[in-house]
Amino acid sequence: MKINAGEIKVGMLLEYKNDLWQVLKTQHVKPGKGGAFAQVEMKSLNKSTKLNERFRSNESVEKASLEDVTYNYLYSDEKKLFFIEPKSFEQIELAKNLVGEKSKLLMENLEVTISFYNDKPVSLELPKNITCVIETTDVALKGQTISSSYKPAKLNNGLNIQVPPFIESGDEIIIDTRNLEYVKKI
Repeated sequence: MKINAGEIKVGMLLEYKNDLWQVLKTQHVKPGKGGAFAQVEMKSLNKSTKLNERFRSNESVEKASLEDVTYNYLYSDEKKLFFIEPKSFEQIELAKNLVGEKSKLLMENLEVTISFYNDKPVSLELPKNITCVIETTDVALKGQTISSSYKPAKLNNGLNIQVPPFIESGDEIIIDTRNLEYVKKI
């Protein structure tokens, strides 16, 4: 599907120069002289290389057409994650490096969306918010208003995040899976 360069957004997948590219950064520039353009930083999903490209605003680029399928997480081993499609019971495996650090957020039966490009899985989308338990955190010091109002905490899944000072070990919290940040205490 062709889209205008002005419509390119972070996270989009583009077909460009016979490869599949994920948009990492985009900046729309309107210089005083000349036409507007979009400065786009992209990462190749096949070769893991980066590319900075400038598209004029009247140019069109090919947006990759993806098929999104809902799966439930089953389990993982050292290098792979295993999922099942709830209607057909078809199982699929993904490499852990495709998901990265967010693979620690996966829990049994968690519903995720896997995007396919030409029948090949290219990305995994977690639910927006996930509930986690604080395993350990520092004790908040009284009167510590000069420094930042957040303190480090380790979650039960091994992730380290920043939490407000009133959060204690054993508390259940909700975190945003897109940026791995604290949302609220339950």
